Amino acid sequence: MDASIIKAEFQGSKGSNLAARLDLPAGDIRAFAIFAHCFTCSKDLNATRKISGELARQGIAVLRFDFTGLGASDGEFASTNFSSNVDDLVLAANWLRSNHQAPSLLIGHSLGGAAVLAAAPQIDEVNAVVTIGAPADAAHVTHNFAANVDQINEEGEAEVVLGGRKFTIRKQFLEDLDASSVTERIGKMKKALLVMHSPTDDTVGIENASSIFAAAKHPKSFISLDGADHLLTAERDAVFAARVISSWVSRYLPVEDAAAEEAASDVVVVSETRNGKFQNNVEVGRHRLIADEPVSVGGLDSGPTPYDFLSIGLGACTSMTMRMYADRKGIDPGAISVEVEHGKIHASDCLECTDEERNSNARIDRFERRIRLSGDLDDEQRESLLRIADKCPVHKTLEASSKIATRLMQD
Repeated sequence: MDASIIKAEFQGSKGSNLAARLDLPAGDIRAFAIFAHCFTCSKDLNATRKISGELARQGIAVLRFDFTGLGASDGEFASTNFSSNVDDLVLAANWLRSNHQAPSLLIGHSLGGAAVLAAAPQIDEVNAVVTIGAPADAAHVTHNFAANVDQINEEGEAEVVLGGRKFTIRKQFLEDLDASSVTERIGKMKKALLVMHSPTDDTVGIENASSIFAAAKHPKSFISLDGADHLLTAERDAVFAARVISSWVSRYLPVEDAAAEEAASDVVVVSETRNGKFQNNVEVGRHRLIADEPVSVGGLDSGPTPYDFLSIGLGACTSMTMRMYADRKGIDPGAISVEVEHGKIHASDCLECTDEERNSNARIDRFERRIRLSGDLDDEQRESLLRIADKCPVHKTLEASSKIATRLMQD
């Protein structure tokens, strides 16, 4: 199943707005997860995107975000530390809980792996944790700027170059790392753990995986990412990791009530995400969609508009109705595609309207439907298919008057 990606934003531990992306499955959402990226990386790192996208295709919605001062997030990186990263993760879980559903799964890459191990005990709904190339000790990251450690201790801060970019590291960052005991927290985590690590990782050695695994209580598992590098730059390594995670975590996800889901399948639920002015979640049984408005009117343009959804309904219903008719009559129309364009016009300009309708000066909704059939059809077959398009139930609903009953519900 294909996934959709929506933009999100929430306030981090330092008071700055943190930029996020939510990878949503096209169908049933089995669970929500949070992905914590590696040290000085971002939510848009290739491995992070690939793993999140693949997990979404496996039915797991993934929130990935930039820690304070990194990527597209606001704030000053120099003011952050390992503890603030952990706090950012807890706030990310709070945002998911308020706007969608609390996460059942935490995934962390490199230092992000150490961060999810520390954050997991603070998020009650989390049942499972996955680390990818994670250090057993948060202070391990200092090897990235070992030549500058003395300067940082003596002068209070230093500018270091990491991955070709300049960052300011302050003494409080080092002190916080020294005070953070990851292995101690692992023993108290009480969550299922999957440790993933490459034996050829030359950034965070495989011995870190052994230390994490030894410190954890059961249930715990280990998967070797044989041949992968630390950043999982090869797409096949990222996809493999995602598929293993999806399979492994299924044992720790809540079992859905199939009867309750079936009962609610005919109800469309639309609710504000509180992200942007108009963005709404749309839940239709197992399916999750986003509704929004264009940027030009104050929206984020993260999903179809309400009128787009009307056009989608007409186009989809038309195509399906024609397909059923063609199959029943033994006609091969080839591939069917329907273009729908909506606009508001004066009734006097409506060629399809009756004389009585055109005599009024009211503005009406007009849907122009353009149908393409790729099959080798004769004129009679084309005409019969065109006639049946007007029998589409949504077409009839739009042309007829409908009654809408509205009730105000009390929470």
